Amino acid sequence: MNGSGFILVSANGGLNQQRVAVCNAVAIAAMLNASLVLPKFLYSSVWKDKSQFGDIYQEDYFISLLKDDLRIIKELPFHLQSLDLESIGSQVSDMDIRKESKPLYFSKVIRPLLLRNGVVHFLGFGNRLAFDPLPANLQKLRCKCNFHAFKFVPRIQEIGSLLLKRIRKYNYRVSELDKQLLGNHMPSSLLVGNNRSGKPLKYLALHMRFEMDMVAYSVCDFGGGEKERRELQAYREIHFPTLVMRMKENASFSPAELRKLGRCPLTPEEAALMLSALGFKQRTYIYLAGSDVYGGRSRMLPFTSLYPNLVTKEDFLTPSELAPFRNFSSQLAALDFIACATADVFAMTDSGSQLSSLVTGFRTYHGRGRAPTLRPNKKRFAKILSQNGTLGWIDFEERVRKMIEENQRVQVRPRGRSIYRLPRSPGCMCKASERNLEHL
Repeated sequence: MNGSGFILVSANGGLNQQRVAVCNAVAIAAMLNASLVLPKFLYSSVWKDKSQFGDIYQEDYFISLLKDDLRIIKELPFHLQSLDLESIGSQVSDMDIRKESKPLYFSKVIRPLLLRNGVVHFLGFGNRLAFDPLPANLQKLRCKCNFHAFKFVPRIQEIGSLLLKRIRKYNYRVSELDKQLLGNHMPSSLLVGNNRSGKPLKYLALHMRFEMDMVAYSVCDFGGGEKERRELQAYREIHFPTLVMRMKENASFSPAELRKLGRCPLTPEEAALMLSALGFKQRTYIYLAGSDVYGGRSRMLPFTSLYPNLVTKEDFLTPSELAPFRNFSSQLAALDFIACATADVFAMTDSGSQLSSLVTGFRTYHGRGRAPTLRPNKKRFAKILSQNGTLGWIDFEERVRKMIEENQRVQVRPRGRSIYRLPRSPGCMCKASERNLEHL
């Protein structure tokens, strides 16, 4: 097994982008009959986190769970470590690989490099392997990797468990999702018989994807005038130079057209309108995930005025409990992943976000049909909002509810769509029972 060389991977992005990259790398290594060196995580000027795989996930568990599918090692063999991979042509960047390339590309282009040099390094690796067409065994392997192989390290599980206990005001496991994410750090209430008081508080987790990087990358207008435009352009020039170059070279859509096309993240005010139209009352208990919202308190005011019962991890964890995570955005994101995936209801403002995508898939796979997710169709919602002046509130509610209900319908994964977000497919979940395949 795995005698065709070694694959190195340096994954870019934040926690969730890196998770996707790792699962794609696992599938590619298995496809090429190669050994995979435990992936490295690149430092990003946006995420500013030096965490490596072992700082977030249990390395030995990951290697052991996948041992029957491919060989994974922690370090490149010593005799290959001194090779200048770039000079011998064995370094392949994301720019060299077309997005969502098919298996044929890796067989024709990467395999010869692997056979000639014994090693290939994917630098800045991301979403470069297509979802279809892909052999069933590799699709199943990606599924196994994403939904079973990643276990957070004990200190993240411990603080994640503490966070959930304080949010719910309840000390015991309430679902399979808790078990998958927290292991023994969230005890089963069955172990203590009837010796428990009260019931867990129910909460809605909201991923408000309205941080500076998202707002700047969208190139949308959010009503902040010239000051906002200058600020966002300056951020783009520092962090997204390729985007700035594309904007100069190509005629881009106007902000109004981008909004109409559904390419703008929902503002906090729009998120509040959506939840209100869905019938969530002012007293609704909401956990807010994500980094700092662009515009701060003033931007959040329309939301908090309507939903004052809003909490974050900083409200439940003490400064000393958060201190080990403070300079590690990916580890903080892991806590948000736990709180979102285990929530009674999960809502998002941007379905293109990797956290929202992966949480949605995780809840579908492990939630046993009892983990609802609210995902807006931004294009349809923009159209509804554009007619707000002519719509009464009852009509507005009806149209928003219909939009969400259509996105919630159970469906088998369409061809070409992400198996990480839509795991209902023969290679991942049983369609009829909606339960994960036990043998994965």
